[in-house]
Amino acid sequence: MGNDCSKLLQQTIFINIANKVMKHINEGIMVTDREGSIIWVNPAFEIVTGYHQEEIIGQNPRFLQSGLHDKAFYKSMWKEIIENGVWKGEIWNKRKDGELFLEWLTVISIRDRKGNITNYLAIFSDITVQKRNIEQLKKLAHYDMLTGVPNRYLFTKRLEDLIETSHRHRQLFAVMFLDLDRFKYVNDTLGHHAGDSLLQKVAQRLKGILQKKDTLARFGGDEFVIILPNLKHIREAARIAKTIIDVLKAPFSIEGQDIYVTASIGVSFYPHNGENVEVLIRNADRAMHSAKKKGKNRFELYNSHEHGRDEQDLVLENDLHKALECGELLLYYQPQLDLRTNQISGVEALVRWKHPERGLVSPVAFIPLAEETGLIIPMSEWVLEEACRQLKQLHLAYPKLKMSVNISAVHFLQNELVETIDRILQKTAVDPRYLELELTESTLMPNAPFAIEWLVQMKQRQIKIAIDDFGTGFSSLSYLHRFPIDTLKIDKSFIRHLSSYRGEASIVKAIIEMGRSLNVSVVAEGVETEKQYKFLKEQRCDYAQGYYISKPLLFDELQQFLREWNTE
Repeated sequence: MGNDCSKLLQQTIFINIANKVMKHINEGIMVTDREGSIIWVNPAFEIVTGYHQEEIIGQNPRFLQSGLHDKAFYKSMWKEIIENGVWKGEIWNKRKDGELFLEWLTVISIRDRKGNITNYLAIFSDITVQKRNIEQLKKLAHYDMLTGVPNRYLFTKRLEDLIETSHRHRQLFAVMFLDLDRFKYVNDTLGHHAGDSLLQKVAQRLKGILQKKDTLARFGGDEFVIILPNLKHIREAARIAKTIIDVLKAPFSIEGQDIYVTASIGVSFYPHNGENVEVLIRNADRAMHSAKKKGKNRFELYNSHEHGRDEQDLVLENDLHKALECGELLLYYQPQLDLRTNQISGVEALVRWKHPERGLVSPVAFIPLAEETGLIIPMSEWVLEEACRQLKQLHLAYPKLKMSVNISAVHFLQNELVETIDRILQKTAVDPRYLELELTESTLMPNAPFAIEWLVQMKQRQIKIAIDDFGTGFSSLSYLHRFPIDTLKIDKSFIRHLSSYRGEASIVKAIIEMGRSLNVSVVAEGVETEKQYKFLKEQRCDYAQGYYISKPLLFDELQQFLREWNTE
């Protein structure tokens, strides 16, 4: 009797606990009889669905159906409940106010001891918000939040899939790389909010041109990329590119102002211009940059003969990085002859690159690339330091010898240049009176006020200044006499034609005379013949430099040359 009472008490406690759990649990719970009529629901069910228990007791739960699932869905669900005793899955249902909601539903069949179904228990959670959050996260991961178009990640995935499909079915498609030409102007003048608005409107205008099968994506900034799948001919892409150029010509109304922007577009084609994502995008990008160089507001189809040089430049750029790290740069020195005393008065330091596979690479090939990539800064610093170090060594035997070093336009405009020069002078302990820095007219003239200030600082350090390639730029004589310069170097193009064109001889004479009037020295570059040498000597030019005197020499060769010249 005591055991029976104890079991009854435990059952009572368990039932009370179960009732409390079902009443306070966040999941909705519904119990039906074996025919499917509702006999009980918990408070969470009422909160989620909006129905009160009194309204629905005795009813079949089908009034909750959303209408989004067909008969086959419910048939499959009930088949699993009957056969396996449980069904779990996502299902759309409808609240009392008609709003649809997504729930995670578990339906369990309850059987008696004989195995007969007596009831059904349904437990569900409203996962609508959770699902929306997941979809929002997917959108954040795959779409550009400013313009609403696919981002770089989704674009890449679609391009990978298209490559696979196009390879299988041997289809042609195009990749377009589009860059807005005047976007920075809008950002700088009207602010980033206006810039964002412009990008949104550009995206909308582009979407209006493209078909549903096409993909428009934003790579970042003012760069958009487009996939045109399943083309019959290359001219289809050319036609769309032209349409984009024309459509973007119409003004955009931004904050009450009409804003005009144009676009430069590059186009690459699968499989002609690449068979993987990276190559196709890179080649479209190269063609776009070519369009910019040719005047903007146009499109370019990738051409390996024209744009393939960019790939060579990329390889050369990578090798140039290694050249700086691996000590592949060399200095050659070309002697300068004092035409009055016939003595070697100085040398010009010329950088060369000894590539491990290509041999000596012409400065014409790597100096512009170094300037474009910013490598000219560490390269110039190395040249200046190495030249000063070797000048210090030369001064042991030739204490009056002058060293000329070129300063590029990019390096000249660096704020740290003066500090760099001071550091190198201190490190090498060279006498600054015998260091001459060469700058071109085109470097000095556009930055005249800044240039004068910088040149004054150099003069305060007793460093000499030369204007290189004189006569080829657009010198303003009103500024020229204000520059604290020491030397004018006549460009070799005038020296080369001294004996052929009278005009060249007149220019050379005028520069020599100008040098006298300004009280600066004049150096003639590119002296290669005896006639040129004699002409310059007759005109009382101060110095000559060129192959008639000596080719550029390595440091050891220079020392040998100086010894032999002095002996002769």
